[in-house]
Formats: sequence, structure tokens, C-alpha cells
Amino acid sequence: MNMHRLSFFGQGLCALASILTMGMAAAKPLSPSSMSDAQDRYRQDMAFCDSGQSSQPVNACKQEARNALAEAKRGGLSTMPDDYQRNALARCSNFQGEDRKACEARILHPTHVDGSVDGGGLLRESVVTIPAS
Repeated sequence: MNMHRLSFFGQGLCALASILTMGMAAAKPLSPSSMSDAQDRYRQDMAFCDSGQSSQPVNACKQEARNALAEAKRGGLSTMPDDYQRNALARCSNFQGEDRKACEARILHPTHVDGSVDGGGLLRESVVTIPAS
């Protein structure tokens, strides 16, 4: 019975090691130009924190900038508009039928966009004209 437990424990360790290895393989190291872009962004973020224009306390703002740089170095950040759009459309999958179509229309073809990231997000509006019956 102890052999069985050890074998089960060993299998669990192998599975955990495999998962960790896959996670490390998924993160792509940055190219030199991407690293330069990430460092430029970090300097801009730190200057923004020091300017007092952030809605956060300075220490929290700087910590976010350091975290973003570290994540960029691991290859975990993307600023590609396609990724933003893909993520936004993925959130529409919670809806069905006409509600889903309306959600996708707000993302792909908004009539009006209002708000800001600092203010808590963007509000997308899509106007649909329904003919009188």
C-alpha cells in the first residue's frame, strides 16, 4: 500500500512538472526591440506616476509600472488591438441570440464610445433602429 501511495505521489509530481514546463514554454522572451519598447513604456509610466496625474497613490502607481515591466519581460503583456478586440468579443459569448449579436455590434461597430481607462472603463453604445410593425 505504501508503494501505491508513493507511485501516486510520483505521478502527481510528474504532472505538476509537466504543467509548469508548459507554462514556461508558452511565455515568449521579448525581442530586443520589444524589450526597448517595454522599457520606454516603463519610463513613461513612472513619469506619469511622478506627475501626480494618476488617480492612484504614487507608490501604487509605481508598483503597477514595475509589475507591468516584469510581465512584459516574461512575454505576458500585449498591446495589440486585435487582442483587445478578441477579448472583448469573448465576453459576448455569455449571451445568446439577439443579445449576443447586440454585444458584438457594440464591440465591432459602436455608435458612440464614452469614458476612459482612468475613469473605470469605456462605455460602448450601439443604436439599433427597429421598424414599427
